[in-house]
Amino acid sequence: MLDQVSESAVWLIFFLPLLSLVLILFMPRSWGHYAGYVAATAIGIAFLLSLWVLDSSLEADGHRLPFAGEEWLRVADVTINVGLNVDGLAAVMLVVVTAVSFLVQVYSMGYMKGDPGYYRFFACMSLFTASMLGLVLMDSIVLIYVFWEMVGVSSYLLIGFWFDRPAAAAAAKKAFLVTRLGDLGFLGAILLIYQQTGTFDVAGIQELALAGAIGSTTLTFFALGIFAGAAGKSAQVPFQVWLPDAMEGPTPVSALVHSATMVAAGVYLVARFFPVFHESHDAMTVVGSIGGITAISAALLALVMTDIKRVLAYSTISQLGYMMLALGIGAYVAAIFHLVTHAFFKALLFLGSGSVNHATNTFDMRLMGGLAKPMRITFITFVIGTLSLSGVFPLAGFWSKDEILSDAWAHEKYLFWIALVTAGLTAFYMFRVIFLTFLGEYRGGVAAEGHGAAAHEEHSDNTAADGGNEHHGAPHESPMSMALPLVILAIPAVLAGLINVDKDLEHLLVGALPDEELVEESVFRTGVALASTGVALAGIVLAWVVYGAKIVPSSVFMRVFKPVHTLLENKYYADVLYERAIVGFVFYQVIGGALVAFDRVVVDGVVNGVGRGSRGTASVVRYAQNGQFQTYGALAFGGLVFTAIAVLVLSPL
Repeated sequence: MLDQVSESAVWLIFFLPLLSLVLILFMPRSWGHYAGYVAATAIGIAFLLSLWVLDSSLEADGHRLPFAGEEWLRVADVTINVGLNVDGLAAVMLVVVTAVSFLVQVYSMGYMKGDPGYYRFFACMSLFTASMLGLVLMDSIVLIYVFWEMVGVSSYLLIGFWFDRPAAAAAAKKAFLVTRLGDLGFLGAILLIYQQTGTFDVAGIQELALAGAIGSTTLTFFALGIFAGAAGKSAQVPFQVWLPDAMEGPTPVSALVHSATMVAAGVYLVARFFPVFHESHDAMTVVGSIGGITAISAALLALVMTDIKRVLAYSTISQLGYMMLALGIGAYVAAIFHLVTHAFFKALLFLGSGSVNHATNTFDMRLMGGLAKPMRITFITFVIGTLSLSGVFPLAGFWSKDEILSDAWAHEKYLFWIALVTAGLTAFYMFRVIFLTFLGEYRGGVAAEGHGAAAHEEHSDNTAADGGNEHHGAPHESPMSMALPLVILAIPAVLAGLINVDKDLEHLLVGALPDEELVEESVFRTGVALASTGVALAGIVLAWVVYGAKIVPSSVFMRVFKPVHTLLENKYYADVLYERAIVGFVFYQVIGGALVAFDRVVVDGVVNGVGRGSRGTASVVRYAQNGQFQTYGALAFGGLVFTAIAVLVLSPL
């Protein structure tokens, strides 16, 4: 074992991506092609330091490392400290964030080659990674909120990276505005808890909650405010509408946003304040119920998507719902365990979809097929990621998903059945992707236009495509800079489930809690494991029947379940509700119309009234301006007399 990590080394983990950002922004534009190397090197070193932090946290049994904070800001009686909160939960998140981010940077060097915004891309990616690391490390809820907002800003820049495309610009604005709605709840929670406790310290808030020093109503509203922010970032119902549109960003952005950073931030935030949620039964019920609704509703939407990235996007929403469901039933360890495994296999799947796009210039699965042979590395690694996501034994996803199902069976039966059905749907829609994309006959792709990632444009589903080098006419494997990260990510997609076989991860995460009795030890239930495996295999077989052997064509299901299919194709009409009913009618016509009327009647009325009054006064006063000296003298004398009388009347005796 290594010596305990120093505080300066932990700060360096945070500052290395920031240093990368500064170097990229100020390097000569002629050196822009080195931006990828700068970003990858900085984050690679941060990953190595994160392993040191993890080792130190294991030595400390997950307890918080003794790093003292310092006063950062004082305004009147309000003091905000800055310090590090390094415990088992933070250590695990540091390793996951830096590992996935490093591999995405390496992949991006091949994928984004030739793009005119190459250096800007890596600058934004560095800012994004630094923001997520700051969010994980800070011990003050105010600073967590600062980095929370920085994650939102950097995601806006990355989703709208190709801002010249109207769809990308609209998606970036949509993501920014929708997540801001949830952030209002988070901000309100911060103000509420400070008004009640007088502290911003995360550990202090947790201790007060466990000691019963915070009223139950205050505690519930604080927890629900925290969850509102988390639901926005993690795309939980009703804030789920932004995440599928975020596919307009480059595929490496999707891989990072949807695996280990932005969407994982919401789950991390709820886990960080788990002791607070634990003390509020109502808040836990809301978290679990919203998680369950999100999990199954997003899985159903993934069934009908024809864009491979959108299938993965809805899969991400569904799996985040799984994690929230787990936190809502008290399965704190299972939720973070699934977050860890999901980060690796979902990053693998997104990068695999980018590799497919590199060969076909499209994300539309209807124009793919037959890619297994010419893209053998992509195919094998994508199947590994799919099996892991589907929860097939013995891959990583099996262990983490089974732990959630076991805890759900023990605590909330209705959430168990929702999670089990979702597991079957997941296997079905992911193997639908396999059959449509890699098997059968190649259906032509899309002809390339120009060179570089930004040159390619998707011709279906209104989704912008992106890819690295110029399309060469026939499907081909991606360059090694893109293929190697796929191979590396396939390893934890298979083996990451073993990190909790000896309860090592559980000891780390439980040690991060102020009271280890808040969570029960997970129990492996053979019946639950067999049920989840059987459901996953049934989903795979059904996908083969419909899309592989085509014994029952998908058109039959579309015809039989036409109303349901229409509902799913229109995404439950959520976008119609938000964009037309709420924004278009309520905000634009009702509220906007009322404000226009107020401006016209009240504001303009006052201004116009003052103008008319001034004109009337002027028409009277102008008669005094007649050019006669005696009139001016009389007016001056009258003013003097009036002033003298006023002074005499108002002066005290």
